[in-house]
Amino acid sequence: MNIVVVGLSHKTAPVEIREKVAFEPDAIAASLEDLHALSAVSEAMIVSTCNRVELYAATTDPQQACTELKRYMAQSHGISADVLYEHLYSYACQEAVRHVLRVTSSLDSMVVGEPQILGQMKTAYGYACEHKSAGLVLNRFMHKAFSVAKRVRTETAIANSAVSISYAAVELARKIFDSLESKTVMLVGAGEMCELAAKHFVRCGVSKVLVTNRTFSRAEKLAETFGGVAVNFANFREQLHRVDILLSSTGSPDYVLHAADLKAACKLRRYQPMFLIDIAVPRDIDPAANKIDSIYLYDVDDLQGVVQANLKERQKEAIKAEQIIDEEVERFHDWLSNLTVRPTIVALRKQLEEVRQKELQKTLSNLGTLNEHQRKALDAMSSAIVNKILHHPTRLLKQLDCDDDKLRYLDAVQVLFDLSLQAPSDDAEKLPEN
Repeated sequence: MNIVVVGLSHKTAPVEIREKVAFEPDAIAASLEDLHALSAVSEAMIVSTCNRVELYAATTDPQQACTELKRYMAQSHGISADVLYEHLYSYACQEAVRHVLRVTSSLDSMVVGEPQILGQMKTAYGYACEHKSAGLVLNRFMHKAFSVAKRVRTETAIANSAVSISYAAVELARKIFDSLESKTVMLVGAGEMCELAAKHFVRCGVSKVLVTNRTFSRAEKLAETFGGVAVNFANFREQLHRVDILLSSTGSPDYVLHAADLKAACKLRRYQPMFLIDIAVPRDIDPAANKIDSIYLYDVDDLQGVVQANLKERQKEAIKAEQIIDEEVERFHDWLSNLTVRPTIVALRKQLEEVRQKELQKTLSNLGTLNEHQRKALDAMSSAIVNKILHHPTRLLKQLDCDDDKLRYLDAVQVLFDLSLQAPSDDAEKLPEN
């Protein structure tokens, strides 16, 4: 049994292609049923996010499974194969395992280290479990992927530094104030960037959010989102002395805040630190404000510099994460390999053990009266003979790397010994030791 992956991502396809092959949540059940019915697919799973669409399968025929998955993705979305295939990638066996572990650990994301992908992968796996398209192999595989993602986050600092403008602002604020729990934030502007930054600040525990905007109704709407207070734009400067952190992002062609406004506010605050984030272009805040004691002013270029430095740090941590991935790929490959040979080894051991017990009992009955020590000695000797007979073929079957060779050997053993095989269970890695 092997893992295969067919899909596309932000690295291989523009958004106009990605959106055409996306799977809507209400269509997942039928799509999983269709995938599960494909001749070369034993188990199936669908990952569909804004940045990637991927089909995962467990199969005994990787090449055929990849062909069927590609064809299904094109046909199910009504896209020409010629158009779609140039954007698709496919992985099989160890490369497929490596790819999924990298995706789940956020090493293949647009922003390395972002946390959203892990939740999206868990949701996709949840659908596969709910609709019974995931079995022994994908169950084991996805739990391995989740544990690897956790290990990457625990053993590296890949997610420790801000790589967005809005979150970089929060990180800088935390460095200035240590704790944000008693701080008041003012948003000057009610656009997307201000909203995103406000979410980060609220998550970090700020006590109050003030929102001002030229259109008061927009300020009210955004303030309501965060349980904050809307402030009239005409007199928001009168509230500056209450503000510890101010984030400004308006479309004004001129400065919204002048150095004199901030100097007056600082005097009322008795020169307690005030952190200003100006992410507007053109700038909203007079750069001269940086000369005022207790004012910390950062503009979008300053924040972009922080982001770029943090991205470099994440790339360094990604190297450590790749080493973890390498280790875990080998471990899962070993489990998957043992899954293939386990039924044959178990059946062979069972058959030889039955022969041993039968012949041992016949010998003991022919020898007449023996004491317990003698009986145990004969039992141990016959058991040792079986173990020595099994030792080499068991090691050989476990160590074969080529699937074709492995299948030939397994077929030969099964025919030679006329073995009756049982389906593997979830403890398939626990093979008899020799």
